[in-house]
Amino acid sequence: MEPLKLTQQLSLPILWRCYRYLRPYRNVVGGAYLFVLAITALDVAIPQFIRLIVDRGIAARDTALLGRMVLILLALTMLKGLFTFLQGKWVEVASQRVAYSLRNELQNRLTELPFSYHDRTEAGQLLSRALQDVEYVRFLTGRALLRIVEAILLFAATGAVLLWMNPRLALLALLTLPLIIWVGARFGMRYRPLSQAIQEQLGVLTTRLEQNLRGARVVKAFAREEAEIERFEAQNRRWFELSARAARLEAFNMPLIDMLANLSLVAVVWYGGLLVMGQQVTLGELVAFTTYLGQLANPVRRLGIIIPALAMASTAAARIFAILDVESEVQDAAGARPLVVKEGVVRFEDVAFAYDDGHPVLQGIEFTAAPGAVVALVGATGAGKSTIINLLLRFYDPTAGRVLVDEQDIRNVTLRSLRRQIGVVLQETTLFAGTVRDNLAYGRPAAGEAAIVAAAQAAQAHDFIMTQLPHGSDTVVGEQGTTLSGGQKQRLAIARALLTDPRILVLDDATASVDTETERLIQQALARLMAGRTTFTIAHRLSTVQRADVILLLHRGRIVARGRHEELMRRSSRYRDICAHQLRPQAAAASLTAKESER
Repeated sequence: MEPLKLTQQLSLPILWRCYRYLRPYRNVVGGAYLFVLAITALDVAIPQFIRLIVDRGIAARDTALLGRMVLILLALTMLKGLFTFLQGKWVEVASQRVAYSLRNELQNRLTELPFSYHDRTEAGQLLSRALQDVEYVRFLTGRALLRIVEAILLFAATGAVLLWMNPRLALLALLTLPLIIWVGARFGMRYRPLSQAIQEQLGVLTTRLEQNLRGARVVKAFAREEAEIERFEAQNRRWFELSARAARLEAFNMPLIDMLANLSLVAVVWYGGLLVMGQQVTLGELVAFTTYLGQLANPVRRLGIIIPALAMASTAAARIFAILDVESEVQDAAGARPLVVKEGVVRFEDVAFAYDDGHPVLQGIEFTAAPGAVVALVGATGAGKSTIINLLLRFYDPTAGRVLVDEQDIRNVTLRSLRRQIGVVLQETTLFAGTVRDNLAYGRPAAGEAAIVAAAQAAQAHDFIMTQLPHGSDTVVGEQGTTLSGGQKQRLAIARALLTDPRILVLDDATASVDTETERLIQQALARLMAGRTTFTIAHRLSTVQRADVILLLHRGRIVARGRHEELMRRSSRYRDICAHQLRPQAAAASLTAKESER
């Protein structure tokens, strides 16, 4: 995935788009900001009570007044604490709901996006965006926005009171403010591109880790542990270096902002002390003034903290919206109708396909698959066999020509209705962490126990489920079914496809991971279940093509021969060569499977 091209400025449209997610929770957010007004009012009132305590209680030695004022001050402080608690709670609830909505939107979008997007996107980058980036946006719409509003209100109110109390001291207090604002703005501009690089590198790091975990067996099989450790360390070092640069930048600028704010305090204490000694202001007024000045410095310090957070959140939001704004290349057309399958005739009309780089994968594909026919796709790696299946399932759309099911262009029917009519067993069996029953019923969640058992029996999976798994169909399989053998996973995948009772079957090397006897039993079951269904199979075994009604021989994206096995053996030297060198004889397949089952 290429890094996003972002400017160094905070993007106001992106920030506004983030804040729009708060709209459904306007009542909660509004309540939180009403408390901000109340807290600001208390922040303005409390120093005045301190002034009265000093001037009228302590200076006048009026213990009764001192006691009453201290009790009032205590009550105001406790009330401020209560308001602060409620404000923080409500705004946090709203921001958590924003994160909830964003994660759901991301999941929905990633699920709907076509294969072409996932082909060019690293899983680690997507994980980083769905987890860490959403957290940055949550902070942006929650406490960050609250602190900004709070800082602006407190700064305006405190500044006004300071000018009212003593304009000369107020101007002295505000003397360093332009410099503080300049330092903070410059810090934010430098921090944002660095935060972008950190987040992108975290995605790279997540991808590296995810690939190592997913490919752990391969890593160990080739004794590449040290190499993978070094590769991960290199990416981790890059992330550390970027984070260290960000830490150095923050370590320099934050104390600088504090120092500039404290310089104003020092100047006010010095000049205010002279005014007290000259009896131009009271000691209580100076104490109140310095208290206000401390409150005035707090918003500036908060903005110094929030600026880098805003930078990171803006970058994170841009990364999230880059996913949400992707236009799907495969989607329901306007007015798309549900697919109605009566016979199951599949026809490819002069179909061509090329990926984004323009390199043609299929050209001039023409064939018709009759109802109940078994169509075997044969050819060398890269000939286009899987692409034909992908076009039938509308994982991609053809760049030319049409794919029709019962004379209905599949681009004019809904994706859901199309794929519900097609049962699929892919070459790479994917099982989900959960029970065997959950995996079998994945395509038909409402299926009853009898239907699940029948599908498992048809796929020759019921016996091993009940006798070899410790809890039968309630046995929990690991991620990707790592606790099962290849043959067991393949049979579960076949049962899962059969349970949906499809009119069209797609078997991508469906019996490649089973021994000869299991293959024979599965083929018997499939022969009964394929009756009346149009079946496509990507063949890797000689027995598969021998049973096919028609074989399509592909070479460099074109159909170069078609017919039954015996016909092609007579008239196609290319087909004879594939049968001799590519399609695995049953004896060899059985030997390989036996070795696999021994491990």
